[in-house]
Order: sequence, then structure tokens, then C-alpha cells
Amino acid sequence: MRAYLLVFFVAMATTFLLTGLARKIALRYGAVAKVRARDVHKVPIPYFGGVSILGGLIAGYLVASSMPFLGDSLQVAHDARAILIGGVVICAVGVIDDLYELDPITKLAGMVLAVGVMIVQGIQLYWLPLPGGILSPPPAQLAVVTAGILLVSCNAVNFVDGLDGLAAGVTTIGAIAFFTYSYLLNVEQNLDRATTSTLITVALAGACLGFLPHNFFPARVFMGDSGSLLIGLMLAASTISLTGQMDPNAVPYEVGGSSLLPALLPLVLPIAVLAIPALDLTMAYVRRTKAGRSPFAADKLHLHHRLMQRGHSHRRAVLLMYLWTALIAFGVVVLGLLLDWWTVLIVLAATVTAIVLTTGLPRRSGRKLAKV
Repeated sequence: MRAYLLVFFVAMATTFLLTGLARKIALRYGAVAKVRARDVHKVPIPYFGGVSILGGLIAGYLVASSMPFLGDSLQVAHDARAILIGGVVICAVGVIDDLYELDPITKLAGMVLAVGVMIVQGIQLYWLPLPGGILSPPPAQLAVVTAGILLVSCNAVNFVDGLDGLAAGVTTIGAIAFFTYSYLLNVEQNLDRATTSTLITVALAGACLGFLPHNFFPARVFMGDSGSLLIGLMLAASTISLTGQMDPNAVPYEVGGSSLLPALLPLVLPIAVLAIPALDLTMAYVRRTKAGRSPFAADKLHLHHRLMQRGHSHRRAVLLMYLWTALIAFGVVVLGLLLDWWTVLIVLAATVTAIVLTTGLPRRSGRKLAKV
């Protein structure tokens, strides 16, 4: 665990320090988010936060590769390097988009290239845990499924990146949740604790947390597409890599008397982590196509926009999105690894609390107008 904590803090510190430099470079080259009708920021904000996040991830990887615990595993080193190469490609696509605003088809082609680079190097699903047992379709079919998951994850995080600190915070919570699951499962089942999924998720959590002080409301820098596409890819790739390093026969179908099969969690947890962004992505697609518009046509009807329309402040809307992400992600982890009556009660109580905070009337600030 100490090795993972070191990777976490190195990634966090590196990203925090690099973000100021990235902001200056973005201002120099005119990579700024202009104020548009659908945006909530009032002044132009520089991009390139994703470049600093990538720097934090690379720093975390370099530190991990120099330590005996993580550096001695050739498979972890290979898979982590393959994931980061894909991250470099998609971050470069995002940087170009932040500078020149690529059209949707060109942008999608760049994303497919990044995903293809990872799959060619072996980062893909190798088996599918299902209630009836382990399913092992042909590798070509699994490669297509892998590509679909990675692309959906990238776009889901990109869609949710609409408020200051939202995407970075949601990804931090999701990364910590999956790290918790994979690490505890390895400890309980006496499996190898050095895995690519734990390494990438802990570095990703540290990098996003290091970026948040610069990005939380009021933001001084945006991650841009170079960041949202990157962290979406890293989050999905880290979970997918778990199936390449874990023997499916070594994962029991019951842990601690749980009725929810732990073997299902590598598939269920990514969905849970991205539940809020994926719901937003689905609603946007249905809403736009139903109105006869392109699914890529931007609007101001995302979930975070709706929260603000209900009267929630910018910060409160972001914190509510954090709350729902944590509830779903950690709820799945807790119920998956330790299903008992008291864990169910805790999750239900947290759910009721989240509903009350979301639907309840937000506090209004400011003085009341005096009667004339």
C-alpha cells in the first residue's frame, strides 16, 4: 500500500505544479475557452489542463517502475506503458481540438486511433464474467467490445465536463472506488497486489486531485478535451486491463457470503462509476435526435445544467454530482464485496439523503427586497 500512496502523491504533486505552466502555454498560443451561449463561465478560460494531468500520470508510472514492488512485474510495466501510450495519443488529439476545434468525424478518428494503439498492444477484454460462468468469445469480438467501452467512456466524461471541477472530481471518485475494489479483492483472495488496474487508478486519482485546486469553482484553467478524453480513456482502460492480468478461475463467485458475484464487478463497476456521465450522454443523444438535431450538437440541457436551473449554485451542483457518483460507485463495491443487512441499510440511507439534497429547495442567499 505504501508504494501506491507514493505513486498517488507523486502524480498529485506533479499535476499541481505542471498546471500553472500549462495555463501559461495555453494563454500564449490562444488555447482558451471562449464564452458561448451554452457555457456557464463568464470570461475566457485557458485550456491544456489535460497536459498537466498526463504529466502526473507519467510521473506516477516512472516512480512505480523504479520501485521493487511494482517495477518487478513485467506485465504491469508493459500494460501500464501501453495504456499511457494510448493516453499520449488521445491527449494530443485533444490538444489539437482545443486549438483548432476539430470536426466531430476527425475527432472521433483520433479517438479510434488512440484506442487502436492500446488494443494492438494487448489492452483488451479477455473474458466476460457472467452469472452463468466465464464467457470467452474470440479475441476479435472482444477487441470490438473493448473499443466500444473505451470510446463510450471517453465521450461520457467529455460530456460531463461542463462545470468547474466536475469531470476531475467525478473521475477521482471513480478511480478511488475501482482501486479499492481491485486492491481489496487481491488481498482477500491472496492474489498479486501489483496490477495495472491498481497502478493506473491510483495515479489517475492523484493526478485529478492535483488538478482540482486549479479547476474548482471559480476555475483558473480547464482540462479541455485533452483532459476529458484522457481521463475517460484511463478510467476505462484500467478496469479492462484487470481481465488481462487476473485468472478468471481464481476469482470466486462468492466472497464473504455475498450474493452479488464479485466476478461481475469488473464489468459492473465501470458502469457504476460512469453511471452519471453515461446517463447524461444517453439523455443528450435521445434529446437531440428526437428534436431532429445532430447528437453532437451542443446544448445547455445536461444534468449539471438542470441542477443549476432548479436553483442550485455552481458549487452545490458539482458537489451533488460528486455525491451521486460516490454513492453509486462505492455502493456497488460495498454490496459486491460485503453484502449484509447493515450495508444495505447504509446504502439506502445514503440514497435517501442524496435524493433529499438533490430535490429539496436549495438555500437562497442575498437580502430580500424591501417593500415599497
